[in-house]
Amino acid sequence: MQEITFRSPTFFDDAAAHADRHAHLIMIATKPDIIKQVPLYRELRKRGHLVLLGHTGQHYDENLSGGMLKEFGVEPDFNLNVRGAMHEVVSQIIGRLGAVIGELKARGKIVIPYVHGDTTTAMAASNAGYCHMFSSVHVEAGIRTLTPAFHEWKMENGKCLSAGQTGEISTDVGAWREFLMDRNNWKRGSQEPYPEQFNTRCSETATGVHLAPVELDREFILSEGFAEDRIFVVGNSVADATHDALTRIDTSTVFERHPELAGGDFVRFCIHRRENCVSERRFRAIYGAMKALVEEGRTVLLINMIQTKKAFQLFGLEKDVQQLAQKHSNFVLSDVWSEYGDVIAAMSRAAVCATDSGSMQEEMNVMGVPCVTLRFGSDRSESAMNGGNLIAPPIDADVIRKIIAYAWDNKEMRKAPKLYGEDVSAKCIDAVEQVLAKGEVFRGEEERLNI
Repeated sequence: MQEITFRSPTFFDDAAAHADRHAHLIMIATKPDIIKQVPLYRELRKRGHLVLLGHTGQHYDENLSGGMLKEFGVEPDFNLNVRGAMHEVVSQIIGRLGAVIGELKARGKIVIPYVHGDTTTAMAASNAGYCHMFSSVHVEAGIRTLTPAFHEWKMENGKCLSAGQTGEISTDVGAWREFLMDRNNWKRGSQEPYPEQFNTRCSETATGVHLAPVELDREFILSEGFAEDRIFVVGNSVADATHDALTRIDTSTVFERHPELAGGDFVRFCIHRRENCVSERRFRAIYGAMKALVEEGRTVLLINMIQTKKAFQLFGLEKDVQQLAQKHSNFVLSDVWSEYGDVIAAMSRAAVCATDSGSMQEEMNVMGVPCVTLRFGSDRSESAMNGGNLIAPPIDADVIRKIIAYAWDNKEMRKAPKLYGEDVSAKCIDAVEQVLAKGEVFRGEEERLNI
């Protein structure tokens, strides 16, 4: 275990000495993990549980992890310090976290890993716990991608909105929004985003408490055969983090650094999904839409993430995007911001968010900001069904641009119902305590069948 670093040399002794026989192990790795897991960490501490915070070390830069941990006032109890390619990271998480969990188990603790969503950490950490017969609490369980039935979306000239068809794609965005708001027009089966859809499905199999954000997610989990009494619809803890950040936006300095955004009326772009950033067709369609918006005078913020930079390099667009930023004062090209409060402060004034992120779709719903999802489908399809989110398939720059223009400060989209709840972290821990009052998170067939 020499690769693992501990905040205290007496980490295991301190955990063993705690009166709580359960060790609630909150795992974080990426920024969304931190945003969504820290509220649960705080709630567990407030209730007096033995709660441990573990960091995989995947996001170790200041602007990807360190700054946010300082902002939230937390420090991990241990860091697995994983590095390398995806297969190496997965194996290191399972091996190193498995060693930590094994030592806690040897000292008499029943470990309850808390994993989040569809991350590599969720898949690997739940595996590490399950190897010791400890089931996880899956925060943000059941997120599955649905895809609109493009071939059933007919245009006036009889063609379909589809990557496989030729001809001009329909620009009746209002009708497209109505189509998306009908649950019957969405289909299952997508394996995108990659590898996130694999991760979330794997995590579910090692889960003892499924914390589903919305009823649709509960339906997915039930359809896959998991026990109904262990599925709880609680909302999404991002709502807690977003509401907290909204109370602090007056202290943000983001508009001092980017005065172009202070008046609002801008679109925030973020493009980081692997499938968008390794496909030249997809990436150029999104970039072309963004560039057209800039050139027509709209204010555009592009968060230049790791995968985005790689795509600019891969497709020979580095020089073009830099020239675009130099030529147009209404184009803000920025690296990732380290503080969540800055993100929420800026987005609270945005006219629309164009994103391939999952969490941004949720945050826009919480704040009532129109969202455009730059993918063929969505694992937050409920936010499109309620009218606040539009799918913009990344195949045609002009169509993407027109969909974003339609969503721009769209009053009907701003009025879309809020989906992700309030006081979600308390509801999550209530659900876990309800399960523990009757048994353990990991249960055998005798308990499940009440024999």
